[in-house]
Amino acid sequence: MASLTLDAINTKVLKCEYAVRGEIVTLAQQLQQDLQANPGSHPFDEILYCNIGNPQSLGQQPITFFREVLALCDHPSILARSETEGLFSLNCAFSYETKDEYGPAEFVFESIGWSTSFSSCIDAIKRAQQILDQIPGKATGAYSHSQGIKGLRDTIAAGIEARDKFPADPNDIFLTDGASPAVHMMMQLLIGSEKDGIMCPIPQYPLYSASIALHGGTLVPYYLDEATGWGLEISELRKQLQAAKSWGINVRALVVINPGNPTGQVLAEGNQREIVDFCKEEGLVLLADEVYQENVYVADKKFHSFKKISRSMGYGEEDISIVSFQSVSKGYHGECGKRGGYMEVTGFRPEIREQIYKVASVNLCSNISGQILASLVMCPPKVGDDSYGSYSAEKDAILSSLARRAKTLEDALNSLEGVKCNKTEGAMYLFPRIHLPQKAIKAAEAAKTAPDAFYCRLLLNATGIVVVPGSGFGQVTGTWHFRCTILPQEEKIPAIVSRLTDFHKGFMDQYRD
Repeated sequence: MASLTLDAINTKVLKCEYAVRGEIVTLAQQLQQDLQANPGSHPFDEILYCNIGNPQSLGQQPITFFREVLALCDHPSILARSETEGLFSLNCAFSYETKDEYGPAEFVFESIGWSTSFSSCIDAIKRAQQILDQIPGKATGAYSHSQGIKGLRDTIAAGIEARDKFPADPNDIFLTDGASPAVHMMMQLLIGSEKDGIMCPIPQYPLYSASIALHGGTLVPYYLDEATGWGLEISELRKQLQAAKSWGINVRALVVINPGNPTGQVLAEGNQREIVDFCKEEGLVLLADEVYQENVYVADKKFHSFKKISRSMGYGEEDISIVSFQSVSKGYHGECGKRGGYMEVTGFRPEIREQIYKVASVNLCSNISGQILASLVMCPPKVGDDSYGSYSAEKDAILSSLARRAKTLEDALNSLEGVKCNKTEGAMYLFPRIHLPQKAIKAAEAAKTAPDAFYCRLLLNATGIVVVPGSGFGQVTGTWHFRCTILPQEEKIPAIVSRLTDFHKGFMDQYRD
């Protein structure tokens, strides 16, 4: 028997929890194995994972242009072959339709799965060549600078400038394996003991509670107002900050998730200005989780970065410290497995920046494919580029479908007895409140589980639908919720609605007081 026991494990690890891959998901994976081994063994034929923002696992296709560029960067001999054998010229005038006269060219296109027009492929070739010229040795399998490849950071900075209409410095950008490692880096920087506090929204994405626990700090909650569409009230921030100070907590930073996860709200510009002023007045670092910036589904709301808001208010780098997180995992691209992202770090003294760089150096560098994708996401094809038409069509189709799915699921949830779901303005989730009967709450207590977890477990066993209990995200005491993604393919949404509706009716009939 191994000598290591739970008593010997780091207590910070024991305190760490991550609900979106927790107990319900473990059960779902067991059920999936049952279905594979014994088809028909459950009252459903597949598991529908609505627990995590993982678009491509649920059938979303990658953006063609992004994958073309990645393929060429990872296999540059295709480019070399095209140049030495004369298969294409960047100034060529022939069209894709006449490719049969150039047999080898057809082979090159088909070997990497291209189905777009010849001119679009030429556009991808140009971009791949530009990127490879920025990579030392043109080797995507080599380590890079610890902050990320300088040329790619230049591209990302240009994309931020185009988005915000304010300057961006590539030296402020740290490329990371998704946004999560960037969050961990900042927690390492800010947390020295349990007396160091980080203000987080409740409900919150459990990355924050988990990373604060792992690094030994204290989560200082502030509660979003469900009655006003998950509003963020400055009075609530002040109340919770003062309470934390009275407990002897040194509050270091404020986390804001915009668009919201799991709550799906998009902050109004005026509210963002209030938040910036609050951080300025209290000397807090503003940690801006902006990974869903492309996912906005309502006409009356727009995404604005917190850095843009602060600059428009006249605040410079000497006035406020802001860390902005972005990821290739979300948006319309959904490249979760490529693990790309960055943080833009502004308003920090040079000696602090050196410490951030030191932490980044310990990890050597982020993966190169993720770095390339981050540059493509922040600088995609533009109007006038040959690839813009196909790229824009794919992007618009994904986002418009997500908006329709959100509305369908939102309406279905609001039609259920005892369920209230706020509008999904952005991100990828719904977070409905369930008014559970006392009989169900007592049954959950008897089963030694939270009432919303009890509901979610029964839902999974009856329908194969995987959602996450609201207790994994935090919620006002006495209220119960669950988080459900809007990511299953559109043709599967009616089946999800039907299964959920039938289950909920049976649940309420069984447990109604």
